[in-house]
Amino acid sequence: MGSSDQVAAQFAAAGAPAIRCAAPGRVNLIGEHTDYSGGFVMPAAIDFRTIASIRARNDGRILLSSENLPGQISYAADPLPATARKHWSDYPIGVAWSLAQEGVRLGGFELSLVGDVPLGAGLSSSASIEVATALALLELAGVAMPLAKIALACQRAENVFVGARSGIMDQFIACAGKQDHALMLDCRSLEYRLLPIPPNVRLIICNSMVKHEHAGGRYNERREEVEEGTRILHQRWPTIVALRDATEAQLTECRQQMPENVFRRCRHIITENRRVELAASALERGDLFAFGALMAEAHRSFRDDFEASCSEIDTLVEMASHIPGCYGSRITGGGFGGCTINLVDESKAEQFRQSIYTQYRATNGIDADIYLCKASDGATRIS
Repeated sequence: MGSSDQVAAQFAAAGAPAIRCAAPGRVNLIGEHTDYSGGFVMPAAIDFRTIASIRARNDGRILLSSENLPGQISYAADPLPATARKHWSDYPIGVAWSLAQEGVRLGGFELSLVGDVPLGAGLSSSASIEVATALALLELAGVAMPLAKIALACQRAENVFVGARSGIMDQFIACAGKQDHALMLDCRSLEYRLLPIPPNVRLIICNSMVKHEHAGGRYNERREEVEEGTRILHQRWPTIVALRDATEAQLTECRQQMPENVFRRCRHIITENRRVELAASALERGDLFAFGALMAEAHRSFRDDFEASCSEIDTLVEMASHIPGCYGSRITGGGFGGCTINLVDESKAEQFRQSIYTQYRATNGIDADIYLCKASDGATRIS
């Protein structure tokens, strides 16, 4: 992995100072697959990030490179491509395409990315790339844009250009994160409130080392199942336009009209929205035991009703529940692999790390990556 200072030095040697912008990865404390149904989520930005270094070109070309991923990619700046190559460069070029939809005029540029957000781990490396790229492009163009609008432009890049049907959470927290705070986001209105994370708590992320992909596959299948259930509910109650609007009682009334898998997907999301609200209250009053109980309930729902966990993740969650100092553990991210998030007393953090690493290796034969994290700030330009 290269460093951002090395990238900046390469730009300077080429005769132009680099504009550098950074955006973090994220962990979601609770509220999984609720974002695209207009519901509530509770992410925190973490102290892993992508740095985008950019400078203008006068030859009408766009050059994209990454210190973490292979190959320099070249595009024409005018017209911008309208279809993805199924390559990592789809994310930054998709952002350029999306900003152009907002009237941001972009000529040729050279963009280099470097970062330490683990790829395929469910910590939103894609949104980190998108938001860092968006900030760099806007700085280069001299255009100011509200954070919510930046997040929406990046989401459009991922949904429409890349083809991954993610919600707004990842891009929003990458823009609006705050140090030592989680953020409860209303994904319909984009209103949010910051929730203090107690200073004696560490966010420990355990990477199962089972990678996942969101552009297609089971993530999109789950979203289609949710949309099918929403259509059935809407036919019965026209005021239900997203699962955010439905109650568990209404869902039960329509159970006979739904395939069983669709019913259970919808039940997860409806109950998960309520858990996020209860978890916010628990965090505001400093009740970490109540918060941890809601995390456990959320994981069971994600595993059983949403069927988007995997045996390795379930093993990590079960192990964590028996380690001293752990308030709660659950899967985080879109599912089908990735990571668990664990709220752990700071005084027991190192003991937790060693214990879960050893147990997971003994049980699954896998050397897990364990990250001790702090909640961090959102995207920024680096001076």
